Amino acid sequence: MTKLAVPIIVQTTKQAHASAAIASEHGADLVEYRIDNFVQAEKQQLDELTKLIEESPLPCIITCRPTWEGGFYDDDEQSRISIIQHINNAKRQPLYLDIELKAYQASANIKQKVNLVVDHPDQTRDVETRLILSSHDFTTRPPDLMSRIEDMSNHDACAVIKIVWTPRSLRDNIEVFEILESRFKPTIALCMGELGLASRILSKKFGASLTFATLDQNTATASGQPTIQQCKNLYRWDSINKETKVYGVIGDPVGHSISPHIHNAGFDETNFNGVYLPMPIPGQYEAFKATVGSWIDYKSLDFKGASVTIPHKQNLLRFVEEQNGQIEPLAKIIGAANTLTINDDGSLYASNTDYAAALDTVCEELAITRKQLKGKHVAVLGAGGVARAIVAGFASYGATVAIYNRTHEKAEELAQTFDTHSNGGGVITAAPIADLYKFPADIIINCTSVGMSPNIDKNPLPTLQPGQTFSHWNEDTLVFDTIYNPKETKLIKFAKKRGCKTVNGAKMFAKQAAAQFKLWTNLDAPLETFQRVVEKSVKD
Repeated sequence: MTKLAVPIIVQTTKQAHASAAIASEHGADLVEYRIDNFVQAEKQQLDELTKLIEESPLPCIITCRPTWEGGFYDDDEQSRISIIQHINNAKRQPLYLDIELKAYQASANIKQKVNLVVDHPDQTRDVETRLILSSHDFTTRPPDLMSRIEDMSNHDACAVIKIVWTPRSLRDNIEVFEILESRFKPTIALCMGELGLASRILSKKFGASLTFATLDQNTATASGQPTIQQCKNLYRWDSINKETKVYGVIGDPVGHSISPHIHNAGFDETNFNGVYLPMPIPGQYEAFKATVGSWIDYKSLDFKGASVTIPHKQNLLRFVEEQNGQIEPLAKIIGAANTLTINDDGSLYASNTDYAAALDTVCEELAITRKQLKGKHVAVLGAGGVARAIVAGFASYGATVAIYNRTHEKAEELAQTFDTHSNGGGVITAAPIADLYKFPADIIINCTSVGMSPNIDKNPLPTLQPGQTFSHWNEDTLVFDTIYNPKETKLIKFAKKRGCKTVNGAKMFAKQAAAQFKLWTNLDAPLETFQRVVEKSVKD
């Protein structure tokens, strides 16, 4: 069973034990006491080191990391090893001692001194502490990575292998999984930084000895460490096992995405054995193809689907087409997909859940069916990816759609693209954004990011000239802003003053996620939970 360890930089025994107690309350299995500064500041604190170990609220790892391997200890090596030898003076010994492979192999003398305080086949004393041999690369994947693992494995005293490096891309996580699956000894294998989150969360799926989670972002001892609350509450740590199916949100960037909160909450509520992770992939098609392909090909990963956002919605269509997968007809017309589904037979399906979510959000607010959209006049602000989906969706049900964009040429290009494909009878036109006030519309939909947090003082509406008004906007008009953060954009506030019906993007976001959830799990999504998560993520 993979254990969850919380690293604690020790300043004082009291502070360290207080942090360990909190870690225990949050469900940690053990703590790692980083004594780099603690023992260096006061050499006479060796008695305090004994107390630190003996009175620890949780079983512990003792680590005194030198500066040359990313730590804070900068005294001579012999002094460091002498301090470490003091751990056996504790009546209750630490569970593990972490020593760098480079230090352990530096001399026979150091190796002998370390072996005196850890359990191994030739140990003649009663010793409980086991040895973790570790190796870290804070720059990239070390070219001799596999030989480092082999060296650690060959030392009889080594009870746990620990290999950590900075990944070059999301694909490096696959190598972590391979190392864990082919392990000869208990192994800790991790990638650092944002790109390495999958290796930390999925370490349990692949049977790692342990992984690390920090108490909070301010106390992390390595880049990319999630908090223990994130592991437990967001990423479903306690539910992860070998059979867990993996999903994610693909984009660049994706750190801000609330999709992990939504889908993992859905897995919780439906008892579905899945976990959903952020998947940052650079915008180039080749990066998308190589990364997604590697995750699909690694069968024991059980990668079954992904939400796909900017800038990869077109890349997804191209990828699935090249893989001879199936593409939803309207997604092909739109020219963008936001959902990848990997079927049980390995075949791929690309679809777009944005347009359906927008249709249903509007129909729900107007208390009509999709068929009753026929003949409605819809004004769409913007000509980007969201606009493409919404224009195609409403036109396919016979609505008359006018596209308004600050760059009029883009609106015209979009109108011409879809007018030739619209089979629902809906007429699609383009007009300058300055003309928005002239023409009545039943439904106005903002598909731009203008007004989104943090730029909440901006408005997508054009500046009116003297004598110009939005006199057509009234209680029969629905104004739909696809932005959900903030809850009330300047556009929504303006529409309310005119007496219009209004709705923000929270419902649409929850509905498009619910459609994805259904595709992946064949279960009805807990839509109310999804909407609650979206609304909770937004500050008033």
